[in-house]
Amino acid sequence: MSRRETKETYERIGTHFSKTRANPWPEVEAFLDGRVGELGLDIGCGNGRHTELLAERCERAVGLDASTALLEEARKRAGVELVAGDASRLPLRSGAVDVAVYVATLHHLPEAARAASLRELARVLAPGGRALVSVWSTTHSKFDAETGFDTEIDWTLPGGEKVGRYYHIFAPDEFRALVEGSPLGLHGFDVSSGNCYAVVGPEG
Repeated sequence: MSRRETKETYERIGTHFSKTRANPWPEVEAFLDGRVGELGLDIGCGNGRHTELLAERCERAVGLDASTALLEEARKRAGVELVAGDASRLPLRSGAVDVAVYVATLHHLPEAARAASLRELARVLAPGGRALVSVWSTTHSKFDAETGFDTEIDWTLPGGEKVGRYYHIFAPDEFRALVEGSPLGLHGFDVSSGNCYAVVGPEG
C-alpha cells in the first residue's frame, strides 16, 4: 500500500479512530519523564494525545501527521501546534528538536520511506536530543511469526464497514538493524506490549 492510500485510509477512519485513542501510552510517559527542551516533535501525532504531553515539557510542541482528519481531532486539544506533513520530509530546520516521539507510525510506511524518515529524524534532532521510536512487533499476541512481514489489519467503522490498514510487522532484530543502519545512535531498546521501542539520538 502506498503512502497516499494509507493517508486516505486515515482520512476515512480518523474521527472514529481518535475516539478509541484517548490516553497516552505508558511507555511514552516513561520516556518523557524528566525530559525538557525548547522544541518537542510528535511525528505521526494522530489526535495529539502525545503532543499534549510534549507541550507540558517543552517551550513549544509540534504535532505532525499526514491525515487532516486526525489533525482536526488534535486541534481540539489546547496548546498543540499542528502541521500536515510527511515523516520522510520533515518541515523543520536541522538540529532544532530537543525531544521527539515517533510512535505507531513508522510501521505504516513503505520500505523506502522508513529509512528516509529515520534520516530525517536524525537531521532535525539537536545535539543531545532524544527520540522514542516504536513499531508493532512479531512478539504481539496477535501474530504467529518470527520474521517481519507486511499485512493489512481491518478497522471496523460504526455500521460494520471494514477498512484495511497497511502495516509492516517488525521482528525485533529487524527493527534494531533498521535503526542501527540509520544515522541515529541507539541509546536504548526494549520490547513491551507487542511493540519494539528504540531510544535514539542524533549521533551515529
